[in-house]
Amino acid sequence: MKILLTGATGYIGKRLLPILIEQGHEVICCVRDKNRFPTEGIYKHPNVSVFEVNFLKDIPTSNSVKNIDAAYYLIHSMSSNVKNFGSLEETSANNFIKLVRQTSIKQIIYLGGITNEEKLSKHLSSRKRVEEILRASNIPLTSLKAGIIVGSGSASFEIIRDLVEKLPVMITPKWLNTKHQPIAIRNVLEYLTGVLLKSETFNKSFDIGGPDVLSYKKMLLQLAEVRGLKRFIFTVPVMTPRLSSYWLYFVTSTSYMLAINLVNSMKVEVVAKDNDLEKMLGIKPISYKEAVQLAFQKIEQNNVVSSWKDSLVSSYSDSSLLEHINVPTNGCFTDKREKEITTTVEQVLNNIWSIGGERGWYYADWLWHIRGFLDKLAGGVGLRRGRTNKTEIYTGDTLDFWRVLASDKENKRLLLYAEMKLPGEAWLEFKIINKHEKYFLQQIATFRPKGLLGRLYWYSVLPFHYFVFDGMAENLVNH
Repeated sequence: MKILLTGATGYIGKRLLPILIEQGHEVICCVRDKNRFPTEGIYKHPNVSVFEVNFLKDIPTSNSVKNIDAAYYLIHSMSSNVKNFGSLEETSANNFIKLVRQTSIKQIIYLGGITNEEKLSKHLSSRKRVEEILRASNIPLTSLKAGIIVGSGSASFEIIRDLVEKLPVMITPKWLNTKHQPIAIRNVLEYLTGVLLKSETFNKSFDIGGPDVLSYKKMLLQLAEVRGLKRFIFTVPVMTPRLSSYWLYFVTSTSYMLAINLVNSMKVEVVAKDNDLEKMLGIKPISYKEAVQLAFQKIEQNNVVSSWKDSLVSSYSDSSLLEHINVPTNGCFTDKREKEITTTVEQVLNNIWSIGGERGWYYADWLWHIRGFLDKLAGGVGLRRGRTNKTEIYTGDTLDFWRVLASDKENKRLLLYAEMKLPGEAWLEFKIINKHEKYFLQQIATFRPKGLLGRLYWYSVLPFHYFVFDGMAENLVNH
C-alpha cells in the first residue's frame, strides 16, 4: 500500500520507515527540507520518495500524494517558543488535513501524548488539540497516545542518562515523584505498524504504555542499577519550574526551550488507561529496565538509528538548512588552512567523518569544551549534543554545537554550520582536493559578523584560531 509519512527525518520517523519498507509498502516521506533527507541505505530504496512540504505554510498540490492509503502524523513543535508552539501545532495539523483531503486516504495514524489528567501542561494540551483537529476531518483516525518513550537517542532516555551518569548525588524538584508509564521504542513501532489499515482501530484512541508505572525518581534509580552505579536522590519542594528548567538545561544536553516544556509536562501524571489494543495486536510489553538495556546495547554497538538531537528540536533557533547551505564570501572573515596529505585519502576522510563527539576535535579539546560551556551560559546548545554515530555523518545531523549542512563523502566534502550563540554566523568546511597529482586537506572557517560586536568577537578569538585550527588540520592529515 501507499503511505504518507510526515516527520520522516524525526526520531520516530527514521525508525518507522525501514519497517514499512520491509513490509512491502511504498512510502512518501514528507520533509520540510530535502537537504536534510539522507540519500544512502534504505533511503535509496525504489519504494521511497520525497515530498517537500512545510505544514506551517500554504500547502502545494501534487500528484505524487493523490493515491495514498494511509498517513502517519508525527509532527511535533515542542521546541518552539513556549508562548506560540500550540498555535504552530494547530496550523500544522490544519494544513496536513488540507493536503490529505486531496487524496484517497483511508486512515490517519497519530502519535500523541497521554492526556488523562484534568490539568494538563501546554505541551500536552497542544497534543490533545491536534488530535481533536485530526478527528474533526472525518477521515478515519487511529490515535496512539504515549508517555515517555525509552530508546537509544530518545530525548527522555538521554536526559535521564545524562543525570544518572553525571551526578552521583541529586537535589531534585518534587516533580520527580510524579507517576509515569514509560514505553519502549520497540513497542511504539509495533503499535504504529500494527494498527495500519486495521478497521477495528478506526476512529478510536488508545493509550499505549509499558508494564511499569514509575516515578521519575525510580526511573533514574533503575537506570543507575542497569549501569551498575550507586546514586542518591533527594527531592525538595522549593525548586521552581524555571529553576528546574535551568537545572536540566545545564546538566543535560537538552535545549532550554525543550527543558521548559519537559518540566511543565513532568509535573503531570501520565498513566495509560486500560484498553484491548495490546491483546488485539499481540504485543508483548517490554519492561522499563529491559528497554534501558536494549537502548545501551544499540549505543555500544554504534547502531543508534535516530536521535532527538538531530532534529531541529535541539537547536536554539529553528531555521531551514537551505538558508545557510551556500557559504558567503562578501563581508566575511576566513581562516583557511591547507595541508598535504601524508597518509592516505581514505584515512583522512575517516578522520574527518569521525570528528567531534567522543573523538573530539583533534587539537586543544579543552578549549572546545570551554567554548561549549560559555555557549551554554549564553543560552546556546553547548557541546553536549555529541553525535549520533561515531563514524558516519549525514546531512542534517548535529555535531556538538554544529549542524551538518553537507555530507558528501563521494566528493570528499563536509560542511558544518554553527548553532552556538554568536554575534554573526559561522561555517566550517573540510575538503580534499587534488593539486599537481598530490592530495591536500583544505579546511576553511568562515565568519560573517553582525555589526561591530561581531568584528570584535572575531579579532578576540583570532589568537586561539591560529593554533587551534592549524593544529586540527595538521592532526587530521597525520593522525
